Amino acid sequence: MTTKIAITGAAGRMGRMLIEAVAASDDAELTAAIERPESSLIGADAGELAGLGKNGITIVGDISEVSDHFDTLIDFTAPSATLDNAYFCADHGKGIVIGTTGFNPEQLTELESLQAKLPMIKAANYSTGVNLSLKLLELAASVMGSDSDIEIVEAHHKHKVDAPSGTALVMGEAIADTLGRDLSKVAVYGREGQTGARDSETIGFATVRGGDVVGDHTVMFMAEGERLEITHKASSRMSFARGAVRAAAWLMGKNNGLYTMREVLGL
Repeated sequence: MTTKIAITGAAGRMGRMLIEAVAASDDAELTAAIERPESSLIGADAGELAGLGKNGITIVGDISEVSDHFDTLIDFTAPSATLDNAYFCADHGKGIVIGTTGFNPEQLTELESLQAKLPMIKAANYSTGVNLSLKLLELAASVMGSDSDIEIVEAHHKHKVDAPSGTALVMGEAIADTLGRDLSKVAVYGREGQTGARDSETIGFATVRGGDVVGDHTVMFMAEGERLEITHKASSRMSFARGAVRAAAWLMGKNNGLYTMREVLGL
């Protein structure tokens, strides 16, 4: 069965990629496109905006205008907007695929509380390679983690507003969970001055911002005499877009609940 997809933030870089990814999918059909009410692109054809030619889908400024047109919403916008959209989907019997990052703890708790009311997939990263990397990181942590100093380095484009990236945090959580540690207690997000010797229980994060970097993540397990590095580099947002569309098609017909991309991929 083909899933009817709505994309919010349709005029943004990721939104246009998602429109393209849906057009290339055999399992999904774009049936709605949404932007901020104040956008100058309200009324534009979504296909033309994505460089695909007219597809007959007009960009609207309010999700309520297309409430009868879609099965699943794909949302890569901002935390407050995503939370509002999740409530809308819960109230109208829709599924939602969330790629938004940067939620504060209260927003995250509120969002996850909606899982009883709708099927939801939330992932910091929808690329196949990143989700496979999470599996590899768990294996590496189980074998080397207790004898290694662990550091995570991530780089993104200069327009990214949250740090560390959601993907870096998920990587840290996967490692910490494997080692029986609480990431909130062992994470180190910056070092400056006389910091003293490194605590072997900590997991360090370093953030780089600049240019048009799509997303690079490297995790280092540094032991005496050897170092293991697991790296994922994204050269195009299309890898995220294809994964999100795959997730939306997979979500069709699922029971209410919170799912992950790793479940979509069978990992």
